[in-house]
Amino acid sequence: MLAQCSSPSYTVYYNKMMPLQQLVAMIDRKEEFPMRVFVTGASGYVGSAIVRELIEAGHQVLGLARSDAAAASLASAGAEVHRGSLDDLDSLRSGAAATGGVIHTAYIHDFSAFEKAAQTDLLAVETIGVVLEGSGKPFVITSGTLMLTYLLPPGRLGTEENVPAAESVIPRIASENAAIALAERGVRSSVVRLPPSVHGEGDHGFVPTLIALARGKGVSAYPGDGSNHWPSVHRLDAAHLFRLALESAKAGSVLHAVADEGIPVREIAGVIGRRLDVPVVSVPVKEAGEHLGFLGNFFSLDSPASSTLTQQRLGWHPVQSGLLADLDGDYYFTNEAWSKYH
Repeated sequence: MLAQCSSPSYTVYYNKMMPLQQLVAMIDRKEEFPMRVFVTGASGYVGSAIVRELIEAGHQVLGLARSDAAAASLASAGAEVHRGSLDDLDSLRSGAAATGGVIHTAYIHDFSAFEKAAQTDLLAVETIGVVLEGSGKPFVITSGTLMLTYLLPPGRLGTEENVPAAESVIPRIASENAAIALAERGVRSSVVRLPPSVHGEGDHGFVPTLIALARGKGVSAYPGDGSNHWPSVHRLDAAHLFRLALESAKAGSVLHAVADEGIPVREIAGVIGRRLDVPVVSVPVKEAGEHLGFLGNFFSLDSPASSTLTQQRLGWHPVQSGLLADLDGDYYFTNEAWSKYH
């Protein structure tokens, strides 16, 4: 719930969960709520949900748009359009300078050039960070829980306190570390880690890929005994957490947008098989890549993750349907979902 705090010259709207010390800091620098927010990836699957969440909460949105289609989508959602891209650093600088806070969700999801994509992301974070340095403004970036699999023993529950060392070479870690370091340079930076499955209408990620593979091969497959875990979150719950992070996360925070801590992958394959009326089969882990393509490696990982600390710190509680319930609904198996996947 938002409450109102008045001063002689301006009004601040603040979340009642917000620490008093942080509220005082906001007042000292005359930060106004609602605020004008620069959002990268604003027309994307997660970003568009964040834009709607922000606007419904009373914030104004300046959305980065690379194409005419993206610009039209943002305008129809009620956002102001800012033309540019991740490669156009001047567009990132001007967008950050013109607003009271930044949410960075844009990412080049090219698995054939993942290292290059991570470098592009790091440069974007550093570029925006320089603009915000010393301002006390919020800067929320996006990362993923899946990378914790490379840091923890198999099956260990990943938490917000698992922060990789600065010298880690895992992709996207450099962006996380750069954002966290900005907290020491006068930026209220935070990191929101998304699980491998962010589900809901419009999903064109891992789960629709699994469905497409099952359609094409006539079986719904899972690796090994299927006991390895996949965490997930509904896109609307994730969007809500991004807004809370913008409004009230402490500088240097790492947050987990996780609802389902870890669903055994055989259960995911089971629902897909039942809905498509195809057999559900196990494939040897060593052959998962051959059967599932690029997804074989990811779907074989055991990567449970928790959001307990995030829920305690920000009062965020997922309220949307879980992944299995979402799969059991109608959307993922409609022609609309199939066309979005393609």
